[in-house]
Amino acid sequence: MRFDFLACAVGGGRNMAYLLGLYEQGIRPDLMTFADTKGEKPGTYSAIERMSNWCQDHFGLPITVLTKNSMYDSLEDQSLRTKTLPSAAYGWRSCSDKWKIQPQDKHMNNLPTAQALWRNGKKITKALGYDAGETRRGESLKENDKYRFWFPLKEWGWYLEDCKAAFVRHGLPIPPKSACFYCPSSTKVEVIQLSQEHPDLFARAVAIERTAREAGTLQTVKGLGRHWTWEELVKNAATPDQLSMFPESVQMNCTCFDSEED
Repeated sequence: MRFDFLACAVGGGRNMAYLLGLYEQGIRPDLMTFADTKGEKPGTYSAIERMSNWCQDHFGLPITVLTKNSMYDSLEDQSLRTKTLPSAAYGWRSCSDKWKIQPQDKHMNNLPTAQALWRNGKKITKALGYDAGETRRGESLKENDKYRFWFPLKEWGWYLEDCKAAFVRHGLPIPPKSACFYCPSSTKVEVIQLSQEHPDLFARAVAIERTAREAGTLQTVKGLGRHWTWEELVKNAATPDQLSMFPESVQMNCTCFDSEED
């Protein structure tokens, strides 16, 4: 398979396995980018560093880490300063658009190689790591004047288990599911795990809720769980019966997630 320019968007989770698959098929990316929201869990940052080193060894280039140029240092900073919750709590996707997609688009728009290709009427192939089990992801992405979109894992029929197997094949640890530690799309189990494994990050997520609640800006939702707060969940969910009191109210997966299911 030939590309004028192959740009790989890297989410940081298990679906990074498509980079391993590219290597196995003799395909070399021209660019790999990871947009850092500055809110990933430690395991994701470790996985990105390992994968970047692997890419340097096998492709001759590392993963380029990008951050959004903003008046806010991060989405967490924006939430605290504006006294609101991340947009996914309200059912919107703008947080991932602003902090994940826009930095990568801006980087590409300013890349001389990309500009030259576009001037000559050529297109960049943007590869995204949506696996074969994520049937609806990517449906809204249509080829345009700049990009054609490619979902290699779907094309190869790779499901999440196939992604995990690829990491094992190459002697790499399987990355954790990637998402901001305060993401409203987190499940109840993930919130409780965060409180147990990373109490410092959980406290920061609760601070986002408290700041918005105390400012009186929460009108349609109660907290990061939409109909409940993360603080209430961890405080009260000591038994399965108590846990059932908190419905999985956020059904939408934001585009930050690199794979949807375990």
